[in-house]
Amino acid sequence: MGAARRARQLLSRHRAPQRAASGRPGLPEDSRLSPEAAPSRSDLDGALRRFGHPGFRPGQREAIETLLEAGRLLLVAPTGGGKSLCYQLPASLLGGTTLVVSPLIALMQDQMTALERAGLRATYLASTLPAEEVSRRSRELAAGRFDLVYVAPERLALPGFRTLLANLRCPLVAVDEAHCISEWGHDFRPEYLALGALLSLLRGARVLACTATATPIVRDEILARLGLPPETPQLVQGFARPELSLRAQEVSGRRERDAAVDAALAEALDAPGSQRGSAIVYAPTRRGAEEAAERLAARGWRVACYHAGLAPKRRDAAQRDFAEGRLEIVVATNAFGMGIDRADVRAVIHLGPPGSLEAYYQEVGRAGRDGARALGLLLHASTDFPLRRRLLESVDSELPPSAEVVEHKWSLFLELMRWADGGSCRHDAILRYFGDEAETLSGCGICDECLRLAAGEEPEADPEQSALLVRKALSGVARVHGRYGARAALALLRGESDPRLVQSGLDRVSTFGVLRDEPAEWLLRLLRRMVTAGWVSFQGGDRPVVVLTESGVRVMQGQQPARLALPPRDARGPSAGAGPRSGRPARRDADAPGDLDAAGRALFEALRSWRLETARAAGVPPYVVASDRTLRDVAARRPRRPDELRLCFGIGPAKVEKFGDGLLRVVAGHVGGA
Repeated sequence: MGAARRARQLLSRHRAPQRAASGRPGLPEDSRLSPEAAPSRSDLDGALRRFGHPGFRPGQREAIETLLEAGRLLLVAPTGGGKSLCYQLPASLLGGTTLVVSPLIALMQDQMTALERAGLRATYLASTLPAEEVSRRSRELAAGRFDLVYVAPERLALPGFRTLLANLRCPLVAVDEAHCISEWGHDFRPEYLALGALLSLLRGARVLACTATATPIVRDEILARLGLPPETPQLVQGFARPELSLRAQEVSGRRERDAAVDAALAEALDAPGSQRGSAIVYAPTRRGAEEAAERLAARGWRVACYHAGLAPKRRDAAQRDFAEGRLEIVVATNAFGMGIDRADVRAVIHLGPPGSLEAYYQEVGRAGRDGARALGLLLHASTDFPLRRRLLESVDSELPPSAEVVEHKWSLFLELMRWADGGSCRHDAILRYFGDEAETLSGCGICDECLRLAAGEEPEADPEQSALLVRKALSGVARVHGRYGARAALALLRGESDPRLVQSGLDRVSTFGVLRDEPAEWLLRLLRRMVTAGWVSFQGGDRPVVVLTESGVRVMQGQQPARLALPPRDARGPSAGAGPRSGRPARRDADAPGDLDAAGRALFEALRSWRLETARAAGVPPYVVASDRTLRDVAARRPRRPDELRLCFGIGPAKVEKFGDGLLRVVAGHVGGA
């Protein structure tokens, strides 16, 4: 694929010195690389046999060769794709002690036996160990008695551990779950910020950053925070999961949500005790998880609840019982799942949307690990938008979240909700989002959107009429801007009686009733699409109000095109229980961000390089400069002047003033005046 080919082209330019053999017990001396040697195919094949694998999985050999030759690699591959071997096998060929930073303590424990069978002396250091055992293992580590050591990220901040590392002969540092270093990512962990200083202590070490979910902007931030150069090879592979029947369904209340869950479980597992596999149900809150687990238990399912508020023994028991097949269902918050690898998960159901498309794909990807058909169902409601905004703005520490962090997390959520709203094949939309164009399916044929499109669509709306509808709806939001919520805007547009509108005189404005002929549910979906388009937003505390963004004002006033696919008139789409059918491929939405031609993708990569260099020079994360969606829109539109640049998503006057010249230079240099 494209990323892999780019990595191969970089190999000859970025060769790292090889380490000498260690002379320690474990591997035979002649199996280690000499200082000058580059690994041959026979070196890798021999090491692979010691690990007991019949052959490399797709992409593994290329990743290992790239790492050993170039000295650094950012590897993006799905959970279960064999990323661990990409640092374990090099550790078996290199002298010294390979350091693996990982938050997955269960993974550390599980892999010790397999590593010892392969001839590696391995250990791990984590808070779950007694203090005297940590001290003993640290002494052995300092003495060079291990080939590989796993450490939890919080250990990096301990001064004593840093001193130990400074004297350690370390040929390779592997950063697992590398997206945790990114504030733009879905699982940011402050402890990971210490990694940059760690790598400065180990300058001669190769660096492998691994993650299962990373968009281009997250990958750029990983490189920036680790201090790796922009030309670091990046391999993105294995994201396509065509065995998953992905669906999203809007529900209006608990009764409808419960019915959708029961229908999905009946389709995937049949009935309690049928032994057709298992399911994971994700709930947005701890209380919601407990209530859902109680309801499913009452229906006869073998089910347990899992969330961070439970006692450790109860959590461990739930995880163990699920992994060993004694449970049919786990109902959990997002605290559950890291390191879980049960092959027969036939369904992953979300009772509400998580915070981002990355988080969703990581969680739904726990279904169908055996390659057999499985379903993923995301349930969402109109209340999710203001609820998510309130959660993002809430203060759970002494320091309130910065406006920039709130806005970029809000942007992540909007990308997920744009995906939930549909319009094209759900698999292809996810692959484009992650920058994995090579694996797009041109329609999977089994997601709800492919099935809907295969069943036939209503005629496309007239573009001028659509734009007029959008601008009328935006004018209604403008009237209630900063005062009331979405329901008040809806009442104003439909001309409905509402005490708030009467009290403020908004029942007498010209906009009152301007869309009275449109169904309320359809208008609500239109308002949601305008939120995900970035034209409408929310602000406030417990009762968020709608506001018109700068971009929304420009669209309303006709200064910016009102490019928006109107919601289908059948507001809900197919039911969750609709079984998979074959159908013609879904067509792509021409306005979908990231749906670029070859020239557009090349320009997008050039804009990414500019963004990373600009962010480093300014000392800010890449997302402060521009989002992926902004860069994709610039790559699609190819603006030549500041006024054209302002038509791109996420570009307001402040962005034009600060970054406009740089963006336009990249575009002009790339298109060459054509």
